[in-house]
Amino acid sequence: MTRTCSLLGAPVETGASQPGCVMGPASLRTAGLARAISALGWSVADLGDLAIGPQAPLAHANPAIHHLAETRAWIELIEARAFEAARAHDLPVFLGGDHSISAGTVPGIARHAAMLGRPLFVLWLDAHPDLHTLESTASGNLHGTPVAYFTGQPGFGAYPPLKAAVPASQVCMMGIRSVDPAEEALIAAEGIEVHDMRAIDETGIIAPLRRFLDRVRAAGGLLHVSLDVDFLDPAIAPAVGTTVPGGASFREAHLAMEIIGDSGLACSLDLVELNPFLDERGRSASLLCDLAASLMGRRVLDRPTRAFAA
Repeated sequence: MTRTCSLLGAPVETGASQPGCVMGPASLRTAGLARAISALGWSVADLGDLAIGPQAPLAHANPAIHHLAETRAWIELIEARAFEAARAHDLPVFLGGDHSISAGTVPGIARHAAMLGRPLFVLWLDAHPDLHTLESTASGNLHGTPVAYFTGQPGFGAYPPLKAAVPASQVCMMGIRSVDPAEEALIAAEGIEVHDMRAIDETGIIAPLRRFLDRVRAAGGLLHVSLDVDFLDPAIAPAVGTTVPGGASFREAHLAMEIIGDSGLACSLDLVELNPFLDERGRSASLLCDLAASLMGRRVLDRPTRAFAA
């Protein structure tokens, strides 16, 4: 039976420090994301881009915070539409926009999982843990807050009330290499599973990823994958405003996506922080499309199991 996929754009850049992410969804479409997925036998529905209207300013005790009202409105809208997309399609793909969209996508998918009576697990592929609260962020860039929010941490009275949270024990982070002290303290307090780039350098990406997928499978869970461009090394994906050297290589990233695809556990995907203004002839957008295709079944060769005579 043909599986269904939806594409939903959330051109958010209010949570970031540099303009340009607003062009991310258009760049992914131009790079051929729908065509790549369709070629794998999926039925693809492009749901277009979301938009919010003008917002009255919201004040906060932390003077660094900017665009709080807009971010809140985006989260509320994205959560509702992510929930609808999950109900209607086998695997919705959310096109960012900055990573604040995950404060909407993950709770929306978590609400859908809860209706099915299944736990949601989140694989966070990013250079940053995005574990700031509204009180702890020094930059005021709200793309650094989604994981703290959707895991139900205190300090989010200005965000929409969560309809469904994801326990911190059901989050796995990979590729991390830029962590602020407040985030490090929260990782330790919550016991969040983190595989930074040193750990990946030492042990490889396969073993910890398969262990996490085994946990998801054993729990009867669903898996949301949130892929930030800065998970990748900027040498292969320069189109990001938060460049951190030493990210995942081309093969590490494709291998991770292929293993996730093999597991059959992924129920939704974020592609975020793509800033075409900083790209080089669309190479980052093309790479993200190829990685999404790897998650959804593309392989260089099929490897059938061979029977050998005794």
